[in-house]
Amino acid sequence: MSTVATTQIKLTPERSRTSVRSRLQDALPKIVLAPSFAITIVFVYGFILWTIYLSFTNSKTFPSYVITGSRAYQRLWGWTFDTDPPSSWYTSITNMGIFGFLYILICLALGLFLAILLDQKIRGEGVLRPIYLYPMALSFIVTGVAWKWFLDPGLGLEQTLHQWGWTSFHFDWIKNKDFVIYTVVIAGVWQASGFIMAMFLAGLRGIDGEIMKAAQIDGATTFQLYRRIVIPLLRPIFLSAFIVLAHLAIKSYDLVVALTSGGPGGSAWLPSNFMYEYTFKRNEMAVGSASAVIMLMTIVAIIVPYLYSELREKPR
Repeated sequence: MSTVATTQIKLTPERSRTSVRSRLQDALPKIVLAPSFAITIVFVYGFILWTIYLSFTNSKTFPSYVITGSRAYQRLWGWTFDTDPPSSWYTSITNMGIFGFLYILICLALGLFLAILLDQKIRGEGVLRPIYLYPMALSFIVTGVAWKWFLDPGLGLEQTLHQWGWTSFHFDWIKNKDFVIYTVVIAGVWQASGFIMAMFLAGLRGIDGEIMKAAQIDGATTFQLYRRIVIPLLRPIFLSAFIVLAHLAIKSYDLVVALTSGGPGGSAWLPSNFMYEYTFKRNEMAVGSASAVIMLMTIVAIIVPYLYSELREKPR
């Protein structure tokens, strides 16, 4: 009996130490993630709620705690539909429509085209992929400055061609209030299309080759192969690429500032530029907060259906 009791006394501390160690191992990831989780809660979601609150106040240069209801939102949409000439908010949302549509459409089309070309196992693929991906490694500030030099009539493409003798060539979009937003599209597409190409290329490489061979044996042409088999199978990639591009388009600010400085008379403004201008320069914090909330709601309207479709498909 004494031997058994002694053995039990010796094993009990070992079990206790094992239990404590296992609990620490289980708790360690939570302890490590707790600071970043707390920072995210406070400085992301906390300030989102703070911005929403400010949009319902009469805040000017400094925050105000006087609730005035939806007055800031009424001012925004009043400026949209009731002003002549158009207000800067109307210009911003119009530019957002133009930029967002062209940016997403061209990036998707160009990215898919480049991915299909690289998927043909061409020589030098290992060199071409980094070349196409390199622009995405640059910040929007660098991209904007580089394209500003290239598109400036007195410095870039137009001046170079004039020096070569083509004096009739003119390309002054960056200084033309009616076309300046399209220069933002050009710079944005140049930066993002390589990243979209990489997404599509990964999707193409993940398609089962047996399906392709079976379709070719059945007599499908290359066009039919891509239209009826490959592109439908890339539907999740299209959706993911759309979400990424829409997010980049809505939050674009530094590209516009670096490329056009807002354009002639603010003609290249996007909602993010409007928000910054009215919040920090024109002392209309409530109006700027309202525009920020509208941008947030636009992103939510895009992301929530995507998350819903992803979560709905997983249980299946």
